[in-house]
Amino acid sequence: MNTQRHFVSKFAVISGFALLFTAIPAVTRGQAPETPKAPAQAQPQEPPSATNTPIRTESRIVLVDAVVTDKKGNYIHDLKQQDFKVYEDNKEQPITSFSFGSDPAAPANSQKHYMVLFFDNSSMQPPDQIQARAAASKFIEESEATDRLMAVVDFSGTLTIRQNFTADNALLKAAVSGLRSANVESNIPTGPDTVVASSGMTSSFLQSQADFAARNTLLSIRSLAKNLRAIPGRKMLILLSAGFPTDDPERISELTATIDACNKANVSVYPIDARGLVASVPGRVGMGQLQNPRSRVMAARAKDSSHEQRPRLVLASFPASAALPPQKPGGGGGGGGGGHPVGGGGSPGAGAGGGGSKGGAPGGTGGAGGKGGTGGTGGTGGTGGTRGTGYGGGTRPVNSPYSNYYNNPNTAPRTILPPLPDTMATNQQLLLALAEGTGGFAVLNTNDLLGGLNKIAREQNEFYILGYVPPGSPEGSCHTIKVKMGHGGMQVRSRSGYCNVRPTNPLDGKPIEKQMALQAAGNQPGSIKGSLQAPFFYSGPNVAQVNLAMEIPGDSVVFNKEKGKYHANVNVLGIAYKPDGSVGARFNDTLNFDLEKDEWKEFTARPYQYQNQFDAAPGTYKLSVVLSSGGEGFAKFDTPLHIDPYDGKKFTLGGVVLSNKLQSVDQISTDVDASLLEDRAPLIVKGMQITPSADNVFKKSDKIVIYSQLYEPLLASDTPPRVAAAYNIVDASNKQVFFSGAFYLDEYIQKGNAVVPFGMMVQVKDLPPGNYKLVLQAVDGVHNQAAPRETAFTLSN
Repeated sequence: MNTQRHFVSKFAVISGFALLFTAIPAVTRGQAPETPKAPAQAQPQEPPSATNTPIRTESRIVLVDAVVTDKKGNYIHDLKQQDFKVYEDNKEQPITSFSFGSDPAAPANSQKHYMVLFFDNSSMQPPDQIQARAAASKFIEESEATDRLMAVVDFSGTLTIRQNFTADNALLKAAVSGLRSANVESNIPTGPDTVVASSGMTSSFLQSQADFAARNTLLSIRSLAKNLRAIPGRKMLILLSAGFPTDDPERISELTATIDACNKANVSVYPIDARGLVASVPGRVGMGQLQNPRSRVMAARAKDSSHEQRPRLVLASFPASAALPPQKPGGGGGGGGGGHPVGGGGSPGAGAGGGGSKGGAPGGTGGAGGKGGTGGTGGTGGTGGTRGTGYGGGTRPVNSPYSNYYNNPNTAPRTILPPLPDTMATNQQLLLALAEGTGGFAVLNTNDLLGGLNKIAREQNEFYILGYVPPGSPEGSCHTIKVKMGHGGMQVRSRSGYCNVRPTNPLDGKPIEKQMALQAAGNQPGSIKGSLQAPFFYSGPNVAQVNLAMEIPGDSVVFNKEKGKYHANVNVLGIAYKPDGSVGARFNDTLNFDLEKDEWKEFTARPYQYQNQFDAAPGTYKLSVVLSSGGEGFAKFDTPLHIDPYDGKKFTLGGVVLSNKLQSVDQISTDVDASLLEDRAPLIVKGMQITPSADNVFKKSDKIVIYSQLYEPLLASDTPPRVAAAYNIVDASNKQVFFSGAFYLDEYIQKGNAVVPFGMMVQVKDLPPGNYKLVLQAVDGVHNQAAPRETAFTLSN
């Protein structure tokens, strides 16, 4: 596995600048905002809306769009609720709401349809792009629907909004015209130890660039879908692409999260293979071969200068949050679970280890079951699969706040990826997965791309909306959805599943939050002792992501015995106070534990680690974090937090994380995947996930690692400079006791990425026990120096 592919940062897809999309609810000129369309039948408690996000955890309603055709592909109308059956994880669910297409009671002129033409330039060669853009231009020219609003976006390494939502065909044709050069390419022919003569770059280097482009293509689709949530109704994303291979576990996990984001936002993806009938062998298009024409129709643009308000995609220099690439989805935990073609071992079980479940696809590796400490027998894989193994010697994955070892919410396999036939062309598997996972369809193996576009457009109103109340499931678990018809001769399409992800702030509005807010603002110290660290990294100009690491004794968590299990709720509230006492940032969280007796004993015998992330603007704060698990005791931590201003244009260092807990991402895939689905960014470097230390207390025998991020906008230039980092260690008297020397970061740099996540070993073997301070510095080849970052640590025998 190429080690360079683990360091992509979400906000720096290329050139250090990416997109933040926000969607403003549609308002037509002279009219009130669109009213969400309600299904014909609804639950009395809270009528679900066909235009809301499909997954509504607060009301526990799952909405599924289903398209029904006959065997000839003709849409079938006038079906009734009793004609449908909905299955979640192969169990039939009662349908509680039902409607067809748009609400027939709503005014016809208020029924807007939203379509995005997405050109994946990074995958297409010039002939493919010419064919795709010509078909799109003809499609726009022939489009006469007044209720259809289209937008045009390009991905060439960065996602660019060529045209916001409009019904003006002249503007749309201008946006799709001309070839677009790609700064990154997801289809590059490579072979072992080969050199591409035209570029002089090795095959492995080109492959790393392809990995970068492929992941960020999916990331761009995912980001776009998330920011279309506020737009009402079912949205269509037409992906004009040549596809790219999905044989890498990281790409599969990113694909899982992309499908999940589209389903939450009610976005159906309709991929079109721009290569047509003859899918050319992927080849490298040399940089600079394509021109980037700036054909714009100024008169048409003037026509669109009316004050009509409609949903817009807003361009910003950086998005509001960052996310690192996840790893493969898999089963895990306790009894083990395979269930994915790439395997997916389970976490070690504590106590008696049951047999693992079978792998979900031919060749799938069974999950790992096991006893705590010795590693039990793994589950049996599917056809052609192998048996998993437990963790031995008492080792286990590091706890994370949202995927706890003892109560792992990801024990269910990640099954929202639809099964694909092995006979599919490699690049087309991605396209088909996006389509079938979101309820769209793919246009493959045809030169009639215009016909494919017209077929997609005809489907705008041809869907039924089915609602059901899902059974209870752990937060973070994913579930399959299958819609079947009660009569033969019909074919139905719907999205393949959903993931039950926790709300961002689950304590909002609850009495416990008010109580904890008083504790955070008060002067009373907490009765539970522990430690906290809060390093930060920039996720955009003047936006920092604070990485909270907290540790308390495991026996301080209050458990109650309920129905033979040990149950606990851990609630966390964090508030960053400005000097004037106002609130600059705030977050809350809750975790639920249901443990067997042996698990409970092991939990209480060791420290409990909690991690979280929240965004904050530059400034000086007092960060107060309160943790409560019931009873009268609570933990309270107060620490200063200073975030320097950052405009996104200067050479800068992020915070400093120290850790002695590293794990291969292959061993903790469920944790990393859960992080991605929840928009949390695990710290990954060189294929290892780094768990930040909460107390920075280490033994001399520990392998201590520094993690940080370097921000260098000049890496996007034609002649990027080299960058290097170094660290000093000073003792309690401020005397330097160690200097690392300059460490070039070439191997951590991704082409076009202005963010460089990196790691360095900390040399402490020759230092006596005591208190120290580590000072991290960075410099580039054009004499820019970043402001140093420092952190204190303690060394013991």
